[in-house]
Amino acid sequence: MAKDKKLVEAITAMEDDFAQWYTDVVKKAELADYSSVRGCMILRPNGYAIWENIQKVLDAKFKETGVENVAMPMFIPESLLKKEEDHVEGFAPEVAWVTHGGDKELQERLCVRPTSETLFCDFYSKIIQSHRDLPKLYNQWVSVVRWEKTTRPFLRTSEFFWQEGHTAHATEEEAEARTVQMLNMYADFCEQYLAIPVVKGQKTEKEKFAGAHSTYTIEALMHDGKALQSGTSHNFGDGFAKAFGIQYTDKDNKLKYVHQTSWGITTRLIGAVIMTHGDDSGLVLPPKVAPVQVDVIPIMQKKAGVLDKAYEVGQALKAAGLRVKVDDSDKNPGWKFSEQEMRGIPVRVEMGPRDIEANQAVIVRRDTREKITVSIDELADRIPEILDTIQKDMLERARAHREAHTYTALNYDEFKDTAANKAGFIKAMWCGDQACEDKIKEDTTCTSRCMPFAQEKLSDVCVCCGKPAKAMVYWGKAY
Repeated sequence: MAKDKKLVEAITAMEDDFAQWYTDVVKKAELADYSSVRGCMILRPNGYAIWENIQKVLDAKFKETGVENVAMPMFIPESLLKKEEDHVEGFAPEVAWVTHGGDKELQERLCVRPTSETLFCDFYSKIIQSHRDLPKLYNQWVSVVRWEKTTRPFLRTSEFFWQEGHTAHATEEEAEARTVQMLNMYADFCEQYLAIPVVKGQKTEKEKFAGAHSTYTIEALMHDGKALQSGTSHNFGDGFAKAFGIQYTDKDNKLKYVHQTSWGITTRLIGAVIMTHGDDSGLVLPPKVAPVQVDVIPIMQKKAGVLDKAYEVGQALKAAGLRVKVDDSDKNPGWKFSEQEMRGIPVRVEMGPRDIEANQAVIVRRDTREKITVSIDELADRIPEILDTIQKDMLERARAHREAHTYTALNYDEFKDTAANKAGFIKAMWCGDQACEDKIKEDTTCTSRCMPFAQEKLSDVCVCCGKPAKAMVYWGKAY
């Protein structure tokens, strides 16, 4: 990004205060605002439009694999929540409870859903009887409530939007295949649409979802070197099925328990986009999910024919399938440029009287500020090409940043030194013992992010205790 000209002055420099920079971007780009309810955010049109684009793409991809959308209740009876002991224990500190209906105390407390496993399980126990009823491939797009102690817009809020898929299968193999399939789908989406490279892998026993047999994750690295869990997929095995009595009769007329999965992403992905691609001027949006891809800005728009030409260009670009805004406000061009940069619109098209006379316009890339002069007649062809290039370049820059901030530690002194002085992922071997995992967190505040599917043998011994190693782990400080 060119440093010679900063159009947006209202945003704290990233290097000065990353947390404040993030808050400034969220507010100045009008993505979200703080609510009068503690820990909750108001999703503004700009922020919700990004979520809608994410939702639209993923929903279509889910359905291509046979998934159907449903909607479960918001409330869960306490007795139902308690049916799976590990699950309820894992969520207990974050649960919000409804104790009264009107002015009367409820006979049984209702939990405001932190997640919907128990609801799906209860439903499955009623509708699954035979192998002919399987698989069940369901998903819902809803909000959930988790009473977080500390919050930050998009990254961690008391209420947030997400999707949660829940499937039931006849066999362990089918459930495992679905679990990995959905994780791969998330990873591909992040890279192809959000331009965010991710590490795919399995969570340790300590970090897995409460009640799950195994949890798989995609981990992304933010600009400040912190990790962000960006999507998870869980194989529940038959643990929930046994707790809820979800059984089916197989082809041999034998009674068996189903095997289940769950998988989800949240509005946290918007936070990931901000922190992966943003700069000191604000938001930088990948073209594929940007609510507005092209901002047409007329220069000296009160001159005869300028505004009409801008509208004409805007219509031609919309006809080419692009999401376009013509900024015909009475603000000056400099203000409009800074607004486009702050909101992260991938390209702007500048055109004034001289440009129109010469039948040309200037295209400015948001990610690099490169200026490209193009014939007005060619805009509808050139801009989609430029947007494709921006999308690819953003992914490559993010991947280069991740690689430059991924380190290897072969012994504990090296690990501690890296954790103290370098921000990013640390690859190191681990013995599989939670005691070492806990010690690393206590000494360095680094947590295990995942055991990547693409394993490397960095050494034969655990970086912490020196005992034989079982896996290579990505470690890091995380949001």
